[in-house]
Amino acid sequence: MMAIGASGINSKVRADTFPLIDTHTHFDAPVFDEDRDEQAQFAYDKGVRHLVLVGYLYRHFSRLYETQQQLKVPYQFDKKNHLNQESVFPKVHIALGLHPFYIEQHTDAHLEEMAQMLNAKRPLAIGEIGLDTFTNVMKQPDIFAKQQRFFSTQLDMAVAHQLPVMLHIRKAHAEALALLKAHDYDAHKLGGIAHSFSGGVQEATAFAKLGFKLGVTGQITNPNAKKLRLAIQAAVDSYGIDCLVIETDCPDMMPILCQTVDSDLEGASYSSASVLAQDKENEWGDTLIHNRNIPENLFYVLYSLSELLNVPVAILAQQLWLNSCNALQTKWSYTL
Repeated sequence: MMAIGASGINSKVRADTFPLIDTHTHFDAPVFDEDRDEQAQFAYDKGVRHLVLVGYLYRHFSRLYETQQQLKVPYQFDKKNHLNQESVFPKVHIALGLHPFYIEQHTDAHLEEMAQMLNAKRPLAIGEIGLDTFTNVMKQPDIFAKQQRFFSTQLDMAVAHQLPVMLHIRKAHAEALALLKAHDYDAHKLGGIAHSFSGGVQEATAFAKLGFKLGVTGQITNPNAKKLRLAIQAAVDSYGIDCLVIETDCPDMMPILCQTVDSDLEGASYSSASVLAQDKENEWGDTLIHNRNIPENLFYVLYSLSELLNVPVAILAQQLWLNSCNALQTKWSYTL
């Protein structure tokens, strides 16, 4: 196997480590069960100090809290080239939400249970929530109407509990923007992130104007992602680097520099698209360990964004930290 596209930023990455916040992960996914502790340690070693586990199905909410508890317990590992020593992990936080792509699996009872959990186990944020018309089924009037109702209800919860939201918007930016503008939720006051932003220039500036930070993933490392890169640049031109945060969305959104391909294959194509919102039944069931994104890859997003925006890495890292704290309504200290 060989890495692809690694000749650019890989050669520029130095030993310098900067404090980072991974604002959106699915690090609770079963694909991490065999080595989650080690991956958490590797992420910490690369500067990740906080990461957010983001909910999408009610039946997996308990898994979020189990993973959070697991990563509170010191762990000792003995791997080749590593000392057997007590590990240090990033601080783990939780967002609870019912993902629009799985709308057919959500019930009103799930909304009620989620509302109770917000009182009993207050999360950091609500998410991921939003609208998704990626498939023809999702475009059906009754399905889309249910998405809108669940989106609005979860926004109501966010306002009631004064919590930021994490948005999942795919092929429904105009509809989502219209709903947000008509709702009482105010991102300028409560924060919020347009997770894994995938729109164009108009959408990027619209979400930034509403007060949402744009979540930048490993997609930004792909020089062929011209629409996304142009949109991010346009948003920064209008609102400064204040409008951005970074995320891995692991195990999805593998940076192109980390993707591998069998060297015997010719003409292979590469994709960092989200696996989570493509198969309603399987989720990440077929994801191979060597094909998964991991939290430590967040620094590739940082360096790619620095290169794209022509902003020194040290300056960008500190600003992204501040942006993340603002988006999540926290005051975490910027320190290694």
